[in-house]
Amino acid sequence: MKLLHIDASALGDNSVSRQLSAAVVGRFKDSATDLDVAYRDLDANPIPHLRGSSLAQLDATETADAQQVLEQFLAADVVVIGAPMYNFSIPSTLKAWIDRVAVAGKTFKYTEAGPVGLAGGKRVIIVSSRGGIYTDSPADFQEPLLRQVFAFMGINDVEFVRAEGIAYSPKHREEAIAAALANLPEAELAAA
Repeated sequence: MKLLHIDASALGDNSVSRQLSAAVVGRFKDSATDLDVAYRDLDANPIPHLRGSSLAQLDATETADAQQVLEQFLAADVVVIGAPMYNFSIPSTLKAWIDRVAVAGKTFKYTEAGPVGLAGGKRVIIVSSRGGIYTDSPADFQEPLLRQVFAFMGINDVEFVRAEGIAYSPKHREEAIAAALANLPEAELAAA
């Protein structure tokens, strides 16, 4: 089984989403003997934001990296994403990654009947850390965006692990982390 682990937090060792995404991946490592894990830290190793020169493939190094990012995503059975909420949505580094995996003809296509996802059969687990509490809030543009992006690519097996209210106080942070750890998803590949 192939697992792709993405972290997008800029907070390094102080990141709740990194702590929790590592716990999710750890659960898979503990239960799968044949697990192959690919990892990308989007803060330490960011993907350039999509530009005209990117689309024209003018930079050979950028083009090769974009191809590797896409291939890792396509090869993965499970994708674990540490996605903190920044300004009601996702970090721009995560958006840059999405721009490299949402590729016409590879992960989706357009038909006369509308778009069709081509990347189905994957399980996506998104670890969301939030300073405030945004579940069921109209101010939450993170979860709806991520659900839409993956559904557009044909992936409907999307789960969220949330730690909310972590900026309220040290106690809130500790309790949110404990609650998220207590509710980690099972480490199995769901039927496609």
